[in-house]
Amino acid sequence: MWALRALCLAGLGAAIGGGAADQCSWRGSGLSQEAGSVEQLSLRCAEGSLEWLYPTGALRLRLAPRLPPTSAAVKGGSPPHVTACIKPTGTFRGAQLYLEREGVLELLLPEAPRPRARCFSWLPQEKVALFLQATPHPDISRRIAAFRYELRGDWLARPALPAASPGAEGACRPCNDTEILMAICTSDFVIRGSIRSVSNDAELQESIIGVSATRIHRQKFPLFQAGGRAGRPVGSIRTPLRCGVKPGPGTFLFTGWLHFGEAWLSCAPRYRDFQRIYEGAQRTRQNPCEFPVD
Repeated sequence: MWALRALCLAGLGAAIGGGAADQCSWRGSGLSQEAGSVEQLSLRCAEGSLEWLYPTGALRLRLAPRLPPTSAAVKGGSPPHVTACIKPTGTFRGAQLYLEREGVLELLLPEAPRPRARCFSWLPQEKVALFLQATPHPDISRRIAAFRYELRGDWLARPALPAASPGAEGACRPCNDTEILMAICTSDFVIRGSIRSVSNDAELQESIIGVSATRIHRQKFPLFQAGGRAGRPVGSIRTPLRCGVKPGPGTFLFTGWLHFGEAWLSCAPRYRDFQRIYEGAQRTRQNPCEFPVD
């Protein structure tokens, strides 16, 4: 670890032109890098990808997205944290990925990881970067280290994160009233419906909730489409396996976020409980946004 950290710090001033990049993604080859060099990269989008062919040496990647202001910032509150999620491809080989935070390295992805997302958060004033270190192999011709990334600055303080994510300890606790009210205003999807099924993926440590929608209040992408009984839209929402979701009767209000094209659950109160919470907030004029309640 000390040798790795030394290599990282030694390469901070050197940038090697060995890849093609836009503001969101980078693709390059380790064959064009000098032995032991560290290439400096910077990506400025909220999502994108990196593909490193024939890894040698190391890459240091700074993620600096131009995120829109959040409600907390607009109201003059303290700046919110930024959350990033990294998802390796199924063929991720030839390197290990570290999170560098204030000069300290933490392993995020070992070589040949499971293809599931890892997430981490930081405050705007913190210095963070991703450090991709090539692992030595006699033959690097078939090794490609590639991943996709997503960054958000407007997730709730307790966002829905995959089970393997550092900092996701609170992902299973029920949302409080404030979190529910914020979720209906800011989530990628807000779906009223019932649970059709729950299946578990032990390898990815995820539960997949099959949902039949009675009303689609909002969805940024067509996650729920017609195909169920009586022509109702159906879709699936993921949550950490350790949360122990079970199928049950009743109508729920499902909210959450999109991670790499998959819906992840944030808050899911019973609809009657949501009605009570929202109507109470209306009476005291504390509802953060207008929402149709019937």
